[in-house]
Amino acid sequence: MKSVVLLALLAPTLAHADPDADDAAATTAVKVAPAPAKRQRLYVRLGVAYVHPFASSGPLSLANVDGAASLAVKDGPIAGSGTTIDAATVPAAIIGYTLPYLHDRLSIETILGTPIPVKFEATGTLANQSLAPTALGIPTGVMALGPQLGEAKGVPPVVTAVYALTDSPTFVPYVGAGVSMLFAYDAKVTNPTLTMVGQPDMSISPAPGLVLQTGIDAKIWNRVYARIDVKFIALMQANAEVDHIQIQTPDLPLFGNVEVGSAKMSVWVNPLIVQAGIGANF
Repeated sequence: MKSVVLLALLAPTLAHADPDADDAAATTAVKVAPAPAKRQRLYVRLGVAYVHPFASSGPLSLANVDGAASLAVKDGPIAGSGTTIDAATVPAAIIGYTLPYLHDRLSIETILGTPIPVKFEATGTLANQSLAPTALGIPTGVMALGPQLGEAKGVPPVVTAVYALTDSPTFVPYVGAGVSMLFAYDAKVTNPTLTMVGQPDMSISPAPGLVLQTGIDAKIWNRVYARIDVKFIALMQANAEVDHIQIQTPDLPLFGNVEVGSAKMSVWVNPLIVQAGIGANF
């Protein structure tokens, strides 16, 4: 009986007789606990982009008209004239980085792709009527330009802030906004009437714009996602100028080749960019 009572009194002491053993067990428990998964912040989506300009313009305006050309045309806008821009499809990639803010819902994105072919087309009287039908009432023989006008290569850097509308890892709709700037290079006149005598000089100034964005990211497998992305770039106006224009006057051989001067045009580009791609989070 005394042995039983003694063991009962010593039991609490024996339970805590080895504090080092308790610490070791706790340490072992911490070590075996699974580490939290590392957030993949960098992501890339490779695919194609369809660029559809909602283009509109004011009339083409002539300047620096002098000499024989002033007998047929004058400085100022050509009534009823206009220009537009063709749509294009190019390979493109979206590259983004998820910021450690707003519960990892905020990202910064940009687009990388091949230069976009920018083709200017004449519209209205610029395409359908002669620039200089008569000089002093005498027909000049100068033909209408037709639709073909000029072309260039465009690079429109885009930077947007994107906000995910859900925490779902499999289906992520989002919205975004940002800025863009259209840079054009290798601009040249391609109209055969305007290039018959010589190649005019064509230049296009950089055109800024504001970007609105939406889209969906859908998980395919593991870290692989498919994306449909839509951007609209508003308030983007491209100003183009063509200098040293010379034309032939077939019905007035006395004048021969006539220096017309310069032409200026402003085009609201306002492109809609629809992009489809597939890629991974890293």
